[in-house]
Amino acid sequence: MTPSPLGPLDTHPTPLMGGGVAWGDADLMPLDQVHQFAYCPRRMHLIYVGGEWSDNAYTVEGRYHHMRVDGEEDPLPDPREDPESPKSSRSVQLSSPSLGIIAKADLIETSGASAEPVEYKRGETPDNPHRAWNPERIQLCAQGLLLREHGFSVERGWLYFAASRQRIEVPFTEELIEDTRRCILETRAAALCVLPAPLQDSPKCYGCSLNGICLPDETTLLTQDPQLQERPRSEPRQLSPARSEALPLYVQTQGVHVGKSGETFVITLKGQKLAEARMFDTSQVCLMGNIQMSTQAIQECCRRGMPVVFMSSGGWFYGMTSGPMSRNAPLRLLQYEHYRDPLASLRFSQSFISGKIRNCRTLLRRNAEQLDPTILSRLKESAEDAESATSVESLLGIEGNAARIYFQAFSSMLKSTGPGASFSFEGRNRRPPRDPVNALLSLAYSLLAKEFVVVLAGIGFDPYLGFMHQPKPGKPCLALDLMEEFRPLVCDSIVLSALNTGQVGIGDFLVTPAGVSLKDRARKAFIESYERRLDQLIRHPIFGYQISYRRVLEVQARLLGRCLQGEIPNYPAFLTR
Repeated sequence: MTPSPLGPLDTHPTPLMGGGVAWGDADLMPLDQVHQFAYCPRRMHLIYVGGEWSDNAYTVEGRYHHMRVDGEEDPLPDPREDPESPKSSRSVQLSSPSLGIIAKADLIETSGASAEPVEYKRGETPDNPHRAWNPERIQLCAQGLLLREHGFSVERGWLYFAASRQRIEVPFTEELIEDTRRCILETRAAALCVLPAPLQDSPKCYGCSLNGICLPDETTLLTQDPQLQERPRSEPRQLSPARSEALPLYVQTQGVHVGKSGETFVITLKGQKLAEARMFDTSQVCLMGNIQMSTQAIQECCRRGMPVVFMSSGGWFYGMTSGPMSRNAPLRLLQYEHYRDPLASLRFSQSFISGKIRNCRTLLRRNAEQLDPTILSRLKESAEDAESATSVESLLGIEGNAARIYFQAFSSMLKSTGPGASFSFEGRNRRPPRDPVNALLSLAYSLLAKEFVVVLAGIGFDPYLGFMHQPKPGKPCLALDLMEEFRPLVCDSIVLSALNTGQVGIGDFLVTPAGVSLKDRARKAFIESYERRLDQLIRHPIFGYQISYRRVLEVQARLLGRCLQGEIPNYPAFLTR
């Protein structure tokens, strides 16, 4: 991770981790919100309006350095006490209706009617004229103004930089006080407005834990008009990791119990430990079938914002348990408004379906052994027809016709020699699937739908209200919308690979009058293949950097949000080349 030369923001406490700030009084604004605004207005809006949060090494280290001062709150002494009685008070909560802010100060050093706030910082002392960054000076000065409201005389404060083990004096000059009061007013006003524009090529973005949420360079790129050739497009920086280190935990052995031991999930069967997984390395817990999970483990998942997904043993998605609903109510309101607008719904649906058809065509072009060339031209025409459709109903007709063309040619991607030759495919069928290929396709589509439900709910969308798929009880319509362009790239591709390489053989299926399903061993192997596919690094066709499919799903969902917010003009479908 490249540190920001402007000092990465080691905020504490984080507003979504349950500590530090009293949220009961809606009229009082947390001082951290002002601090965030001084650092980056967009970051403030994402955290305090959108309810977004993500940790990185800087924020985790910042919380560590605050552990000593984050104990139980100490009361401030009476400022009329004997001036010869100095006292240090830690974790002091201060508020002021006149200033409109509330804060928890790390340390207040008092001596009678005189007080000096001390704020702890993770990093090193900055090499600039003030020996401190402006957001930290404003944060400290605001604490000084709060102390003045409580009757203390406050002329200065101190910033303690843990890496340098150095205290830096911050005099509360009239200029700094004026800047602080103005910043408080501007923060309150900005929280009522639309999401501020991203910083332009700012070094602050490198140390920001929200860069993968904010997408500053990607947003800037997509707002540029491609018709204006004289304005060069800037190359986006890859500010967030190409792939996530935390992965889903699938529990598939029937009858097992998932419990919690410290920072670890422990999976047992009749009291015997079968496996364990570190919570730090887990992004979600998927319980497939008859699996029990302890209340303590579920509570810990909720506290960490880690979804617990419930599925049938065959992979049918039932639902999930998570922590409190995302606070991003403005995003859901925009989603509902666009849903009620037929033209907006059509515009998004056109991107989803056109992207799907073009990616189906690419998959056929790459993998078919013998293919009627008219099929590719017909799919190309279907994609163009989708882009010019005049209603969602006509678009669904175009999509259905393109799907028939595609699946009629699907068997040409099964190798005529080797393991793939054992399978035949005559068309798509489901509920239940009546042949092995359709059984694999249905499982893969269910897994991908689950993935999008988790992503969308975490961002703040309502996964059950889409633009193309019509609402039905229990149907995650928006997840189904967004997964359209990824069906061929992720699901169909995995199925073809599993069959053509022999990872799943003809003997790995249970064939009954009720349909065809995978045997346990083969299902586990197929899910492992699915997860490897999501973790595979590819080059993003628009942004040009290396990124995993798992991260692409999140980026696409966030770009949809940016489009709803009017920040980018169109939703860019993910098209492979």
